[in-house]
Amino acid sequence: MLLFRSDPMGGIHELLPCGLLGGDLVKLFRKSKSKHYWYDFTVRDERYRGSTKETNETRAQKAAALKLAAAIKGSDPLDRKPPTLREYSRDFLEWVETGRLESDTRRYYRNGWRLLDQTKIAGMRMDQITKDEVVRLKFPGSASNGNNALRTLRRMYSKAKEDKLIFEVPDFALFKEHGRSLRLNDEAERRLSAVADQPLKDIIVVMRDTGMRNARELYCMRVENVDFDAGTIFTPDSKTESGRRFILMSSRMKQILDARCAGRSGGWVWMSRYKGKPGRYQ
Repeated sequence: MLLFRSDPMGGIHELLPCGLLGGDLVKLFRKSKSKHYWYDFTVRDERYRGSTKETNETRAQKAAALKLAAAIKGSDPLDRKPPTLREYSRDFLEWVETGRLESDTRRYYRNGWRLLDQTKIAGMRMDQITKDEVVRLKFPGSASNGNNALRTLRRMYSKAKEDKLIFEVPDFALFKEHGRSLRLNDEAERRLSAVADQPLKDIIVVMRDTGMRNARELYCMRVENVDFDAGTIFTPDSKTESGRRFILMSSRMKQILDARCAGRSGGWVWMSRYKGKPGRYQ
């Protein structure tokens, strides 16, 4: 068994097996059914025990020393325990609402927490949630929906680390996503238009002829950004910088937009049932 001592300056020193030098000790040992070396030490009355993931003794010593240094650096002088994920969600959601984030990002994180709040790990302390716990999580819907939750979890951990509530972030992979397989072709447009009411019928035409993103571009079209003389639509806000662009109108789009914008010099193209808001048709 190998022992180490940490000094006030942050150094790690090997001790004799008797451990007579005192201080915080790291015990390095092997389990009978494990090929790796394991560490065991206590910092501020909290025990740390785990595998170094190393089979070489010298590398295991270094790994154990790094674990001890990290525990000492990350320990709270007031002996405060890390919060549960649900407890920390209050601070996280407050930051989401008040931070300099895009509205879509806020909505993304709020929905991510809604999914996480229904899982077992929501009630667990953040320092006790392991990679294995995260890997076992299941979410309703598609892989994209699950990744919404996992990306939110990643951001919560990185924010908690910035706030010095934790010092280690679990590493976990996202779900594998598959690209869209359906296309809005002639047949799809014909079948949708047969059952769609207005303004969805017109939206389908504009969606197909422009390729505009639904929420930030298509639904938020404004009359003042439609130039009938030039035959273009300007999108001032988009997901990316290159998304700010002029889009050419097809002949059938001109007919649709001419009818919807007639007599108006400004305002939303797609009128909503809520006054002053763009039409949010799904």
